[in-house]
This record gives sequence, structure tokens and C-alpha cells, in this order.
Amino acid sequence: MKRPLAIFLILFAAILWGTTGTAQTFVTEEASPILIGAVRVAIGGPVLLLFAYLQGKLSLHGWKVMPVIVAALGVALYQPLFFSAVKETGVAVGTVVAIGSAPILAGLFEGVFTRKRKLPNRMWWIATFFSVIGCTILTFISSEINVTLLGIILAVGAGLSFSIYTIVTKQLLEKHESEAVIGVIFTLSAIYLLPILFIYPITPLLNPNGISVALYLGIFATGLAYLFFARGLASVPASSAITLSLAEPLTATLLGVLVVGEILAPVAWFGIFLLFIGLGTLSFSRT
Repeated sequence: MKRPLAIFLILFAAILWGTTGTAQTFVTEEASPILIGAVRVAIGGPVLLLFAYLQGKLSLHGWKVMPVIVAALGVALYQPLFFSAVKETGVAVGTVVAIGSAPILAGLFEGVFTRKRKLPNRMWWIATFFSVIGCTILTFISSEINVTLLGIILAVGAGLSFSIYTIVTKQLLEKHESEAVIGVIFTLSAIYLLPILFIYPITPLLNPNGISVALYLGIFATGLAYLFFARGLASVPASSAITLSLAEPLTATLLGVLVVGEILAPVAWFGIFLLFIGLGTLSFSRT
């Protein structure tokens, strides 16, 4: 796949992820975010697996068990770690540390623990710097700041889990079709998250709005989004893919303004500008 198309698919996946916050506003407040995260994976996993099977791309031969287990754990752990971090240390700190740490951790891991054996080049660091700073400004505006050690640890854990998922998935994509890789990983992840469905009451989702939102999050914001992400990931470095995924908070913010009616301060628009600079720099570079 050509690099421009791969970048487009990753950005489109991030845009779909960015719709999750707006979609959840249509669900009653009694629905736990952790429950919603588990439900979207529980729906998205089997849908992806069925899609791979119908496409004739699901093969049971040649799979390495450990990478699949690790990647699925990365997906499964991200949900409770991220939402627990937000609950412990606030939306601003939890989001910035989790999302902002992911590309940096991915860049370091990809350089040290994979066959590349080198850190990303200067252009990636510049693009990631602008993107993370823009994300930080955007998230901290009009947010309550509440830093706790436990919250920071949980947020870094969320960023780490997403980084590990991305790096391991990229290795699996070298030998298997993207539909099969994502279907297997997310189905196993859904099994990991099954206990959550028995811990949190699911009744808040058992209404027309709740069911519609759950289906949208599972099929589109999870299934389709991660499929696009995987296809793009096969042609770009994992570190670059995660930096490009910072289009997620950008999308969430713009939807908050356009759909929910939120009002942004001028400095927040400056954060959006920096995000565009970072994403644009990476999109048009050869990193």
C-alpha cells in the first residue's frame, strides 16, 4: 500500500475514534464509561472476526500465540486503565498523559525492542512534539487540574498498553491479513473483558439510544476504525501511526464545538493549530 493511502486510513481511523465521546452523550449518565468500553470491544471483536471469515482471509495456520495474547491484552487493558486514570486524576491530566505518552513510548520501544534497532528520525520527533503540545493545550483548557501519582501511573499504563498493541500488531501484519489479525485480537480481547459486563449494570444501555450507540461504537468506532488503522499500520512505522492517531482528540474537540455546542477559548484554537502542524508535518514527511 502506498504511504499516502496508509496515512489517510490511519487518520480516518483516528477520526472515528474521536466520535466516541460525542456518541456517548446520547447515552444515559448511569452507563459506566468502562462498561461502554467493554461493550464496544465485545461487539467489534466478533464483527471483525466474522468479516475476516466471510472475506476468506481467516486462517488458523502460522499464528504465534504469545504475540496475539499480548496484543489482545493491550487492547483490553487500555479501556479500564484509561478510564480509571481519568477518574483518579481528572480528564485533563489523564487524557494528556495517556494519549501524549503513547507515541513517545512507541517510538522508544520500536527503536530498542524491534528489528529497526534505531530511534525515529528528527522529523518524527518534531511532528510528535507539536502534536503532543497541541493536545496538551487543547485538553487542559477549561479542565480541572488534579494530579495524583496513582492517576499518572494508570495513564502511562494506558499509553503503554496502546503502544504495545500497535507494535505487536504490526509484527503480526507481516505474516497475516489485516482483517484476520484485528478479528483475532479483538475477539480475544472481548473475552478478557467479559467480567466487566457482570460487574457494571448493563441496563442503562438496554434502550433504543443505548443500543444504537453501542452498535455504532462497536461496528464503526471500533471494528471499522481498527481495521483501517491496521491496514495503514502495515505500511508505516508504529511510532508514526500512533502520532497520527492524535487526530482523535482533535476530532473530539471539533465535534464538541460543532455538535455539542461547546465554546473554545482562543488558546484552545492555538492548540488545534499546533496539532494540525504536527499531523501535517508527519503526513507529508517520509518518517
